[in-house]
Order: sequence, then C-alpha cells, then structure tokens
Amino acid sequence: MKVLFIGETGNISTSCSFLTLKKGIDLYHLNRGVTKEEIPGVISIKADIHNKAETLKAIKGHNFDVVVDWIAFTQDDVKRDYEIFKGKIKQFIFISSASVYQKPLSYPRITESTPLANPVWKYSQNKIACEDYLVQKYREEGFPITIVRPSHTYRNIFPVSIGDSRRYWLINRIKNKKKIVVHGDGTSLWALTHSEDFAKGFVGLLGNIHTIGHAFHITSDELLTWNQIYEIIADVVGIKANIIHIPSDFIMKYDSETGAGLWGDKAYCVIFDNTKIKTFVPEFKATIPYTEGIKKVFCWFDEDETRKKLNPKDDEYMDNLINSYQKR
Repeated sequence: MKVLFIGETGNISTSCSFLTLKKGIDLYHLNRGVTKEEIPGVISIKADIHNKAETLKAIKGHNFDVVVDWIAFTQDDVKRDYEIFKGKIKQFIFISSASVYQKPLSYPRITESTPLANPVWKYSQNKIACEDYLVQKYREEGFPITIVRPSHTYRNIFPVSIGDSRRYWLINRIKNKKKIVVHGDGTSLWALTHSEDFAKGFVGLLGNIHTIGHAFHITSDELLTWNQIYEIIADVVGIKANIIHIPSDFIMKYDSETGAGLWGDKAYCVIFDNTKIKTFVPEFKATIPYTEGIKKVFCWFDEDETRKKLNPKDDEYMDNLINSYQKR
C-alpha cells in the first residue's frame, strides 16, 4: 500500500508516520521541505500543497492508494484536495476535529452521530464546512472519504487549556510557585490522548475499505478533570500547583481568541464513546495513561535544553489575566 501524508511532521502525524512504516506501508510526505523531525523510511516530496500546479507536478507519476491531509483547515483546502486527487485514489482521509461536535451537548455521551454545531469557534466551524463539502462529494460522486476527528492529542507538548502548549512557560511558573490559571472551577471532565495511542486507531483506518463514507473520533477512555491535569504536571515537577480558577466567560471577555477555544471546546465535559473505532479497528486500545504520557513529554524536553523555550510574553499574558480577574 502506498500512502501520502500532506503536511509536516506534527504533534499527531509523527507518531502515525512511525507506526505506518512499522506496518510495512510505503509512506510519502508532501511538504515544503521544512520538517520538524526526520523520520527514517519516509520518502519526501517537496511541494507547497497550497500551490495546486506545483503539487500536481511534484506527484506526477505517483499512484497513491491513500492520501491524508493533516493541514486542511478551510473548505477551499479540501476543495483543492478533491480537484487534485479525484479519480486517482482509493481513500482520502480528512483530519477534522472533535471540537466540531455540538456545543453545548444535548446528550453527554459523544458518538460519531452527535450533531455537528459549534456556534463559537471559527476553527471548528471551518472544519464542519470541510466535512460538509467532502460528504457531498462522497454522496454525489463516490469520492472515497474517511473523516477522522482527533480530540486533545499530545506528544511533545504540554496539554494546557490556556497558553502555548509548545513552550516551557507552565513548568517555569510551577517551579517559581506562580499562579496557574485553570478555567472554570476545574472540575469539568476532559480526555487526553497520547499520539502513540491515537496512531493505533488511525493506522488501522488506512486502506480499510469498510471506513469509506464514515467518520471516527479516536481518543483515550481515560477521563480527567482539568484540576487533575494540571496537578499531575506539577506532581512530576515535584511542586504543588498554585491554581487560580478563572471563569471561562471572563477569559472570553479578556481575550476572545483564547476564550473561543474554551467555549468552543475545552470548557465543556467530554465523554467520548469509542465503540465505533474499536469495531472497525479491533486492535485499537489506548494504553498510555496521562500519568505516564506526561512523563514522556518531560523526558523529551529534558533531552535538549534548547527545547525549554521561554518567552517573557507568556508570563506577562498570564500575570495580566490574573491581575485583571483579581481587580474586577
């Protein structure tokens, strides 16, 4: 089987690349040649997917069974993909987002049939528009789509609800015993999935003819409160987290962009029913608990001190948010 991943080696796609290769699948990456991590065994094709002519020229002569677009965020992106690959592939996998599910939920347990409706977050609205377009092409022309909806998936990042997950500011604040912002009262339930677990479900979808026309979310079954998520991080540091709770609506008023990510996703409890992915991919089982997964994140940062990037603006943002809330 010959598979093409569109996009750089990202937070989720890197683990999927490693497992795809381990399964003996021929894997190609199409990107601009600026990769975050070299993956032995991947065959690189250099092109900018946003340049249709350049992409067509770069993939000329290739016959891919499966194409996965990790970096399609708007309807124009998937329309371009459709125009490039229609009639040429056996499966097109679109990476959507679990944030597309109904907000607020009318029923607490989330399945793939939960309505798609996000009135707050533009990111999610765009993903819904992408899904709508692809489903239409599947219904009208048989374009072989499979939709995958990751939720909060982590590898070499700190899975926070507020702030840059890629940098070390949170750990620095914990070490300095500074206040850590947790939205709401911190008791809403959340699911965190290590990318190595996600990959087990995802790779099982590649070339799986039974998945055409279907959508899947792939998450861990472990549920944690946001208080627990931050307390576990602090526990690895060895210092008790100095948590301050700030209502999500206050954060929305303070910073509408961050607030949209809360009200459009992380402010709500999520209880995912993973029956469907387990049915189509029987070998899928998430086995990395967050207490172990977060240690992997710390180990990755510890391997190279240059990864522990600090930006004064991160601290300044948190301090200003806290000060604004306390002065209200």
